[in-house]
Amino acid sequence: MRQVDHDERRPKHYWSLKAAADAKRSITEIIADDITRVFGSFWFATAHIVWFVLWILINSDRLPGLSAFDPFPFGLLTMIVSLEAIFLSIFVLISQNRAQKTADLREEISLKVTTQSEKEVTETLRIVDQIAKHLKVKIPHAQAARNYEKDLDSGALKRQIEKEI
Repeated sequence: MRQVDHDERRPKHYWSLKAAADAKRSITEIIADDITRVFGSFWFATAHIVWFVLWILINSDRLPGLSAFDPFPFGLLTMIVSLEAIFLSIFVLISQNRAQKTADLREEISLKVTTQSEKEVTETLRIVDQIAKHLKVKIPHAQAARNYEKDLDSGALKRQIEKEI
C-alpha cells in the first residue's frame, strides 16, 4: 500500500493563496504593485541620488555651460518631490491593503487548521487514555495528561488575549 504524503492530503488552496489573490487583482492594484516594486528598488534610489545631485549642481551654477532654471531654495524640485511622495504613498498603501487582505485570509485559514488540529490531538489523547485504561497501563502524571484531554475553552483564551492586548 502506498503511503500518502501529508502534503498530498492538503487542499491546494492552502499553498496558492497569493497566486489566487494576484489573479483577482484589479488593474489599479496591478499598477500599484508594479510601481511599488520598481520604486522600491535600489535602481530607483540610485537614480534619485544622481537626479538630486545633478539638479543641485545645475541650479547652484556649479556646472559650466548650464544655467540655473530652479535656483536655491529649489522650489520646483520641492514641488516635484512632494507630488512624487504623495503618489508613491498612495501606491504603497494600495499594495499594502491588498497584501493585508491576503495575510488576513492566511491567518483565518491558519486559525481554522490549528483549531482542527487541536481537536484531533485532544481526541487522540482521549483514545490513548482509553487504551491505557483498558490495558491497565500506569501513566506517570496521569492527572496532568487528563487535563490535556479537555476541550480548549476558546472563549476563555480569547478573553485572556484581549486582556493582554
